[in-house]
Amino acid sequence: MTVGSRKSARSRGKAPADVQDEDPHTSRKQVSQKSRRDGRNTHSLQLMDVNLKLLLGFAILASAVAGYVIYYHEGSFREVEKPRIITPLPAPKMMDLPQFKGEHEESLYWGTYRPHVYLGIRARIPRSLIAGLMWIGVKAGQYHMRHVCQDSDDLSTYGWTHHNGRDYGKQVLVDHGLSLSTSFLKAKMKGSGYGGDWAVRIDAQNDKSGFDDETWDAAHLFFYLGDEEGNALSIDRKGLLRHDHTLMASGSREEVGSWELHLDSSADLDVHFSGFRSPHMHNLTDLFLASLGVHARRTGRLHLPDSSEYLPNIIVFQLSAKLPFRVDIAFVSGTGLPSSRTKERVQSLTGAMLSKQLDDKQKDFEDKFVELFDLADKVDTDSITVGQAAIGNLLGGIGYFYGQSKVALPKDANFESQNRFLAYWPAELYTAVPSRSFFPRGFLWDEGFHQLLIWRWDKDICLDIIGHWLDLMNIEGWIPREQILGAEALSKVPEEFVLQHPTNANPPTLFLVLREIVNGAKIGTLTATEKDKVLSFLDRAVFRLDTWFKWFNTSQAGKENGSYYWHGRDNMTTRELNPKTLSSGLDDYPRASHPGEDERHLDLRCWMLLATDCMQSIMELLGKANDLQREYYSMTEKLSNFNFLNQMHLDYTSGAYYDFGNHTEKVQLRWQEVQRSNGHHAIRELVREVSDKPQLRLVPHIGYVSLFPFMMKIVPPESAVLEKQLNLISNRSMLWTNYGLRSLSKTSSLYMKHNTEHDPPYWRGPIWINMNYMILSALHHYSQEDGPYKERVKTIYAELRKNIIGNIVNNYLQSGYLWEQYEERTKGKGKGARPFTGWTSLVVLMMAELY
Repeated sequence: MTVGSRKSARSRGKAPADVQDEDPHTSRKQVSQKSRRDGRNTHSLQLMDVNLKLLLGFAILASAVAGYVIYYHEGSFREVEKPRIITPLPAPKMMDLPQFKGEHEESLYWGTYRPHVYLGIRARIPRSLIAGLMWIGVKAGQYHMRHVCQDSDDLSTYGWTHHNGRDYGKQVLVDHGLSLSTSFLKAKMKGSGYGGDWAVRIDAQNDKSGFDDETWDAAHLFFYLGDEEGNALSIDRKGLLRHDHTLMASGSREEVGSWELHLDSSADLDVHFSGFRSPHMHNLTDLFLASLGVHARRTGRLHLPDSSEYLPNIIVFQLSAKLPFRVDIAFVSGTGLPSSRTKERVQSLTGAMLSKQLDDKQKDFEDKFVELFDLADKVDTDSITVGQAAIGNLLGGIGYFYGQSKVALPKDANFESQNRFLAYWPAELYTAVPSRSFFPRGFLWDEGFHQLLIWRWDKDICLDIIGHWLDLMNIEGWIPREQILGAEALSKVPEEFVLQHPTNANPPTLFLVLREIVNGAKIGTLTATEKDKVLSFLDRAVFRLDTWFKWFNTSQAGKENGSYYWHGRDNMTTRELNPKTLSSGLDDYPRASHPGEDERHLDLRCWMLLATDCMQSIMELLGKANDLQREYYSMTEKLSNFNFLNQMHLDYTSGAYYDFGNHTEKVQLRWQEVQRSNGHHAIRELVREVSDKPQLRLVPHIGYVSLFPFMMKIVPPESAVLEKQLNLISNRSMLWTNYGLRSLSKTSSLYMKHNTEHDPPYWRGPIWINMNYMILSALHHYSQEDGPYKERVKTIYAELRKNIIGNIVNNYLQSGYLWEQYEERTKGKGKGARPFTGWTSLVVLMMAELY
């Protein structure tokens, strides 16, 4: 995951907007009316006209079919056949399984599925009714609108302290002296429309611990509702203007029927509203700010004008009051039905009845956390609090996205395109996100780590998320590694990082959780219902997983039998000290200085072993004793062969495993005068300089990659190689710190070195929690295996686990966040993205010792 890389055109097959948006019923009606207007009294002439048209139409259709067959027979792409890279895998979709329909689908309909905003609600459909919260914050004496999660807002803390992934969440946000607590509750009651009802509670108060000198006596909140389909929303103008604001707005959707939005508060609220008509939901902040700013300049008052455009599909309500105050907002659906009982349902979602439900849900969350992870005798109370926030924010960070990925054209593309990319098919994705501020979208290699925790919390949600990812597979078996679906997701990504490259892979970490799922089914830890769902899921998934594996096995294969290398490295770079390997997920981790087909990447080889071993286990579980199952068995035997591994990657002297490739250590960045291509004056740039000829050799950089055979438990417990691996891990001059293991040894020539003038070290020293989790998992495994190093492993495991957990907890208590990485040189201080509750939330499994 690169900080920079996590920082539009239509598909050729897509119909023009005017055709797509046309109402088919209206179209038929208009055609019928036109026919009557143009009709003649001579019936025979009318009949002849119809027959001629039918004959002509048939001839055109026949010609088109013939042309279609010819083009396909000749294998020509051009404008007839869809390129394979944007063709879905022709297999039954995972999300069409019965277990993802019915009650399951409805139970997950509404949710906090807009993780990129501080509070955002939507349904799991492509074009939804959406809701969200903004507020005015004060920083350095200036007003700022808060809406989209941004590190530059400098909030003391924000994130879900509790969230069960389904119908309840509680979040705390502290903004320079203003403290907001937002709670979300979903309920299905008699009379509710599809998906049920939901409520939001906002508690606003002055926070005396704010790190600025700002003082608050009042707060200005903005709650909005928008319809992505463009349906008009009705505002209860009279009630709002006379401050009788029980009913705020109403409308209708095909899925949920008629709906109403209600407000309840005992505070003396000053309420204002504005309605807008816009097809765009990704720039709502700018839309509201423009209206607020104009009115403020005219009136000198900081509030929205009480106005509305014609047939608005977006409404924003400004709620201002003296601190402290509380606001309850209830959304009730199906209000047009005779049995809707709207008043009773609104009452149950506001006031004292809402308080009772929120208290009960919080207790249920905490009780479930205790039951699942059993931490009472393993960690202190502070750690339990942080653990609850970790899993709560991971679940609260699950989002729903819909759109089309942009796929870079292959260099040898033999089809025509006016752009440098093709649009993937329109697709949906339900996924956890690594970071709500920096990376609020789906990342393939992160997701496998996320699901290790979500699987233990909610098995149905876990299978649902994996199913969505597998449905993104194209006919070749490729899945785009970064999912930027829809305008809201696209708005958070610099243009140069949007294109996805179909030759590039990403670690298949979904096999990590699939291995856990298979093991649970095998050893009987699942209920009968859970096992049935798992077997049904795997039976459909196995074809997709086999296709995925074969894509890896062919597209990423190396020259040597049984070797692999990450494609996509730049072998022509003049700017990078060591060409990045973004596809590996380890970005700037040192690889061979000169990329090429001779490379052998150790980590990818180990990921392939995980995948083939898991595929073999899936087929055994499903009872598929066939040639394919035997093929996976044979491949597992080959990739797990210890001697074969050592021949390809082990340095026997140091006991360290390395990549292999065309490499020299004589590479540096030097300042040079570089002439601009436009002929203007030269500029000084850091340019890569190689002063020695590279040779095919092991790449001598010790770090996370060196430990992959250990992490994957390939090293036999009695082997002397295991002792040397333990020496590397525990060596304080190399990988060991008091806060976790470094990503790169201090002895490496590239330790903490910038890769370009503007790219600081990323995987060249900082401490990453996903890799530390895998190392702890291996240590825990070897501590249970008989062998000469068992007791030493136990000691290392206990100390490393204590160091990692302690540092993450201390950072959270001091900074209010879980972080993307941690830095030893600043005494374990968090750095990078925040909050980063993706794989850093694995600290919960470390606490529980669940590997």
